[in-house]
Order: sequence, then C-alpha cells, then structure tokens
Amino acid sequence: MVGREREEMDKEYLVLTYADYEDGIRDGKLLGLRCAACKKITCHPMPVCQWCGGRTLERTELSGEGELVTFTVIRVPSEGFEDDVPYIPCLMKTKEGPCVVGRLDYDTARATQELLGKQVKLSGAYTYKGDKFSGGPRTCPVFGVIE
Repeated sequence: MVGREREEMDKEYLVLTYADYEDGIRDGKLLGLRCAACKKITCHPMPVCQWCGGRTLERTELSGEGELVTFTVIRVPSEGFEDDVPYIPCLMKTKEGPCVVGRLDYDTARATQELLGKQVKLSGAYTYKGDKFSGGPRTCPVFGVIE
C-alpha cells in the first residue's frame, strides 16, 4: 500500500481486523461480526455484511461450538507444510450460523465419514509458519470433537 500500512487501514475501516481475529483464537475466543441491519453474523473480518451489504457491524464473540460439515486428511504436503502431515483441515458450521475453516484435532487414522455431523468446539489455535506464497504466519482455529 502506498502511504499507509495495511494494519493502519484495517483499524480505520474494520471493526474486527485479522490481527484481532487471530489474537482471539489464540485466547480461546472465536470472534465474529453482527450486522446491525439484518442481524446476521459473519465470522471473518470484513468491512461489509456478506448478507445484506450493511456497513454497520459490531464485534461479537461466538460460542466456538458447532457441527462438523466436512473435512479431509492431508497426507501429502504442499510446499511449506512438510512437517505438518498428516493433518485435518475442516469446515465447521457454528451454532450462530456462519461457517469457519480450521483444523480438526483428531487421530487421522480414525478419521472416517462417521465424523460428519458431529459436534465440535474450539479447542486451540494453530499458527502456520508461512512460506514464499503466503503473507507470513497465520493462525487458524483448532476444533475438537465433543464425545
């Protein structure tokens, strides 16, 4: 960006920045945004409501609980993830509505389709170290299966 740092711009235009979102995950909180116009919740930092385009958003804390929608087991790593395999990226639909991408903390040898629909909850954070294709380290939520 010319003249201003991205972080500075984020703070001015976003109620919830990616730095805030990642800090929340590391603190055991799943943060999202509630639209004042349509009352729907989204779970990634953005300047407008993804549902109605409203610009009046307020930060909200989600329960961190929901349903496992889909997952896959990564056994062959892409560049930069050689030390991570095997691991399970997943999509969780929160009780509040929005879907969140994260990692599933589960034994990869036991991960079968029977996991789909199981209840999961935020159980930690994972920080990717970054590689030549990314913007550096990023933190994502880790979900555990509620047995």
